[in-house]
Amino acid sequence: MTKHPNSSWVIQQLREAFPYDSAPGYLIFDRGKQFNEEVIDTAKSFGIQPKRTSFRSPWQNGVAERWVGNCRRDLNDHVIVLNERHLKRLMNDYVRYYHEDRTHLALSKETPSSREAESNPGAGCGVVSTPRLGGLHHRYDLAA
Repeated sequence: MTKHPNSSWVIQQLREAFPYDSAPGYLIFDRGKQFNEEVIDTAKSFGIQPKRTSFRSPWQNGVAERWVGNCRRDLNDHVIVLNERHLKRLMNDYVRYYHEDRTHLALSKETPSSREAESNPGAGCGVVSTPRLGGLHHRYDLAA
C-alpha cells in the first residue's frame, strides 16, 4: 500500500492482482488522476471493461467502498480462503445473502430483493433460524 498512488503503481497492482487470466469482467474506477488512460489501456489489455464513476458523483465511490467494507466485516474477516474457486463461491453466497437475507436499516429492515420485515408477530410465535455462509450468518423467519 502507498499513501500517494500514481498510475505506475496502479498498473503494477493490476498486474499482480490478475497474473493468470483471472481478471474480472469489469472494474470500477473513480475519476482520480492516477486512473489515467495508461491504466485504462492496461485494464483493457487484461480483458477488463473499465467503468468510471459518473462525473461529479463522489457518492458512487462511497457506495462501492461501503459494500466492500461490509463484505470484509461480514465475511472475509471470519474465513480462511483456500483458493480462487473457494473465494468465488463465498462471494456468490455473500451476494445472495446480502440481497435476500441481510436486513438493511436504510430499507426499513427489508432486503434489497424486497423481503419485507414481519410486523408485530404474535407472542407465542416461534423463530426458525436458517444458516447462511456455512453458519457464519443466519436468516430468521417466523415459524408457521
